Amino acid sequence: MDLIYGIKDKPSFGKTVLFAIQQLLAIMAATIAVPAIVGNGLSASAALFGAGVGTFVYLLFTKSASPVFLGSSFAFIGSMFSAFGGAASLAVGYWGLIIGALMAGLVYVILAVVVKFCGVKWIDKLMPPVIIGPTVSIIGLSLSGNAVGDLMKSSVEGGSVYVALICGLVTLAVTMLCSTYSKKIGRLIPFIIGIAAGYVLASVFALIGTLADKPALIVINYSALKALDFSSVSGYIALPKFTFLLGGAAGFKGITGSYLLTLFAAYVPVAFVVFAEHLADHKNLSAIIGTNLLEEPGLSRTLLGDGVGTMVSTFFGGCPNTTYGESIGCVAITRNASTITIWFCACLCIIFSLISPLVALLETIPSCVMGGVCIALYGFIAVSGFKMFQQVDLNKNRNLFVASVIFITGVGGMVVSFGKVEIRTVACALILGILTNVMLSKETE
Repeated sequence: MDLIYGIKDKPSFGKTVLFAIQQLLAIMAATIAVPAIVGNGLSASAALFGAGVGTFVYLLFTKSASPVFLGSSFAFIGSMFSAFGGAASLAVGYWGLIIGALMAGLVYVILAVVVKFCGVKWIDKLMPPVIIGPTVSIIGLSLSGNAVGDLMKSSVEGGSVYVALICGLVTLAVTMLCSTYSKKIGRLIPFIIGIAAGYVLASVFALIGTLADKPALIVINYSALKALDFSSVSGYIALPKFTFLLGGAAGFKGITGSYLLTLFAAYVPVAFVVFAEHLADHKNLSAIIGTNLLEEPGLSRTLLGDGVGTMVSTFFGGCPNTTYGESIGCVAITRNASTITIWFCACLCIIFSLISPLVALLETIPSCVMGGVCIALYGFIAVSGFKMFQQVDLNKNRNLFVASVIFITGVGGMVVSFGKVEIRTVACALILGILTNVMLSKETE
């Protein structure tokens, strides 16, 4: 892909800020969704803060050579529920999140050491293009249901699915038109323009619905803005509810040996699974930017950055991090791989998490609008995976079966649970693909 801005390029300050805001909008919905799903007092602002700090760590470990943002990981949602479910109290649960993330991060550190001394050739042999390509595609395809669901979802109870669909499709259309036909800055920030168009349209529908007493026309929820109390400082600036503060000293004292075993069983197996997603994401990003990130800065560095970033992020925001497909899709569509953009996005996450009106404003973006954007983002991930294995000879039964197993189990949404440990779709597809490839390795020419 011909990049407009390479990894080391430095756009003007104004463009960099716009690019960073675009990255923030791309990753924001998923980043704040995880604490919302888990609940138990976890906050969106703390998750944003943790994601920003975790991304800083990742960029430092990778020598600012990998343009991807780290946000809240959906793969660890089951683990986070286990941390609270096995805890004697809520305070203990908060420390359980941190300890669990330390265990998961340690898995990444160990894998990084192995890669450092053994190299990455064994990984290339274990996971050739016929495995990585379909797996990358599955990352996008497995999220397609989320995108379509959000596209037709109102953020207000009683809102019409048709109004939501119109707002989402307008968002998608404006994003595509800007990315394809715009000659200047519009081509570099299509998501900002698309989200703005969808937001304005949803607001117009809401205004008409309010004046005409037609609740079905209202698909945007302004409750986060209405809840702001500008009579106090907290209405403007507020410190997020950091995980370590929620746990406190009393919570740490409640940790028991059996609880630590529960955390180990909940977090460590998932960390090995997320390693596969980490590898697929970096293979995908490498193909997009034309630089093999497994060699430069090196897989050992990306693993260390991801692992330590997860530890630090959870300490503040409660959510383990992972490299975001939305961020990679943003790089692919805008052809902007400048890591300065990611640095600024991380800064904005931290700043926004402290400014109450900005956090509230981000929370009011309708689900249908984000769904429109995500159709483009997830679609680009899927297509980039197809590109990665287009040279693979599918006339060979071995390759045909490997790709078939990955696609069908991935698109079919295969999930396997062992007690409280859940192996999610992408990991299931990858594992079965590897096993199929090994089983058929002796195919004759």
